[in-house]
Amino acid sequence: MKIIKESEIGQYIKDNDTVAISGSGGSGSAETIIKGISDSFVKTGHPRNLTVTCGISPGNLTNDEVGMNMLAKKGLVGKAICAHLGMGKVFGNAIGKNEFPAFAVPLGVINHLYRAIAGGEIGLVTKIGLNTFADPRIEGCRANEKAKKLEPIVELVTIDGQTQLFYKSFPINVAVIKATFADEEGNISLEHEAVIGEQYNMAIAAHNSGGIVIVQVEKIVPKNTLRARNVLIHSSLVDYVVVSKPDTSLGEYNMPVYRPEITGDKRIALESIKSKPLDNRKICGRRSAMELRKGYVVNLGVGMPDSVANVCAEEGISDDIFLSVESGPTGGVPIGGVAFGGAINPDSVISTAEQFDAYNGGSLNMAVLGLAEVDENGNVNVSKFGPRVTGPGGFINITQNTKKVIFMGTFTAGHLKEEIKDNKLYILEEGQTKKFVKKVEQITFSAQNALDNNQEILYVTERAVFRLTGLGLELIEIAPGIDLQKDILKQMEFKPLIADNLKEMDQKIFQVNKMHLKI
Repeated sequence: MKIIKESEIGQYIKDNDTVAISGSGGSGSAETIIKGISDSFVKTGHPRNLTVTCGISPGNLTNDEVGMNMLAKKGLVGKAICAHLGMGKVFGNAIGKNEFPAFAVPLGVINHLYRAIAGGEIGLVTKIGLNTFADPRIEGCRANEKAKKLEPIVELVTIDGQTQLFYKSFPINVAVIKATFADEEGNISLEHEAVIGEQYNMAIAAHNSGGIVIVQVEKIVPKNTLRARNVLIHSSLVDYVVVSKPDTSLGEYNMPVYRPEITGDKRIALESIKSKPLDNRKICGRRSAMELRKGYVVNLGVGMPDSVANVCAEEGISDDIFLSVESGPTGGVPIGGVAFGGAINPDSVISTAEQFDAYNGGSLNMAVLGLAEVDENGNVNVSKFGPRVTGPGGFINITQNTKKVIFMGTFTAGHLKEEIKDNKLYILEEGQTKKFVKKVEQITFSAQNALDNNQEILYVTERAVFRLTGLGLELIEIAPGIDLQKDILKQMEFKPLIADNLKEMDQKIFQVNKMHLKI
């Protein structure tokens, strides 16, 4: 293990290298190493034409010079293979502008593929992605036009009469990893990190590909002082270490301040979590929470679905269920916003690959995920909207393997203004964009797949609840104060089925005070 400076990083990465980058949105990004690569390119023009691969791309959903945005310099990146491409908006926009080819791969797939690469396997065979845009019969994970000109990264295969997808392995030349401490011999611990993520699999994949491993840490500690159980990456896998103090200038981004309640080193009273105001976000969270049952293991997606966690905390039912995040934590209360990925008071924190082993096998009882675009067949798109390319994250793995899935979001989007008064919902200004469309732009969730697998699928909005049937979407509940024709049917590009016993959503959902929800 050799300790190097930020200014030296670029000389260890060659043109055309494949670089695996750890991190998950606002957590665990090796900012100093990424900046070193970017600065070297600006100064010398090298390294250039890199293939970059990651799970949830590091970034804070802004144009700030952080995370993958630092690599969005023309000529620096030649190809991207990631599960989520848009946490850095500049990087995502470059893909949308077709500046370099990009492939969007399901998060569980990319994590298991790193493990396959580490094990010297030729690829990964899985059902994950069938009948979605990942399927080569549809788009084959291609995120833009330039990707269509390259060799496919996924193929359709038949094994024992079953149709499966084969995702091809590729060598990794460099692994870029964020950790907490390194000892003098190069053993690496992640004890202050909110998310374990892909660090180990990336390191062993790069090492076994004949590549190098560069790790960013906060501090070098004496040898033999790290507890063996805290050492995730052994010194034999580590080539270079960069020491960098956490940057507190960007608030919660990258967890710059150690929070022991997120790593499991300390527990805090959940009563200290502030209740959220009553708005359309909370309405959706409350209605979704009504589907919970005691003992359920539940995944919550990023964005609006994290309101379910807040509702559970407010209602005092957090201990009755097990909330789970695909990045690895189970139990406690998942964190929302830019720090998504960690959880307060988790019962366990495992790697992302291990979490998807459980998810793929059906360990989840229920999942609550975002609703961006829904079509008349019940397909959902959350991964591509015109030139804005985000990718699926863990969405495909989760929705294809969970017994009950709720898609949650407002009924329309763009300058929507609503008021909740006297336990009723009023539309003050309708959203400019319809979410319920004739045909989704990209299939991130396949309704037909769900019907074939006998899954229960609900679509929860602030004014209406639908369920998936073999004949399409069926409207089963409507909010008090909402007009069926004006506020629902006229705001859809297709006419849904309407249940014979169409019900009014529970008025307790629309009250200011707690619901006193029991599950």
